[in-house]
Amino acid sequence: MYRVKSTTVADIPVIQELSKRIWKPTYKSILEPEQVDYMIDMMYSTASLTKQITELQHKYIILQDDKRPIGYASYSPTDTEGVYKLHKIYLDPSYQGKGVGRFFLDTVIRQVKKLGATILELDVNRYNKARFFYEKMGFTVYNEKDTDIGNGYLMEDYIMRKSL
Repeated sequence: MYRVKSTTVADIPVIQELSKRIWKPTYKSILEPEQVDYMIDMMYSTASLTKQITELQHKYIILQDDKRPIGYASYSPTDTEGVYKLHKIYLDPSYQGKGVGRFFLDTVIRQVKKLGATILELDVNRYNKARFFYEKMGFTVYNEKDTDIGNGYLMEDYIMRKSL
């Protein structure tokens, strides 16, 4: 029913299309539309995604149902041995609340464990309801951070961790 596909730079247009489809409904109650547009441009431009994949060692995967791509995730090792960072995990809103997110996150966890991860870390906006999903999945708040991303915008995140 669902399958996970590894990606290359050739899949950048699919990741970009998914981000445009998923981000606006995900962040509409948290961020101003201008900030969402700014962040999509900043993080999902072809140049940015190419750098993430080729230079920063971000491994992207795409989740597909029988018909089309419905989500994406990316992760990479950190400078701390055994700690992997889940940079992104997004799912089409029409698939949320149906166990698909759990399946997708479990897939990421299996992949990073094979690479030697003992901890999976992620950042989540402090006002994002996804935090409760992560808590349900065994993540706990490890720290907080505020990141100036330019253009007068600030990302206010919890850093969450899960022991694997």
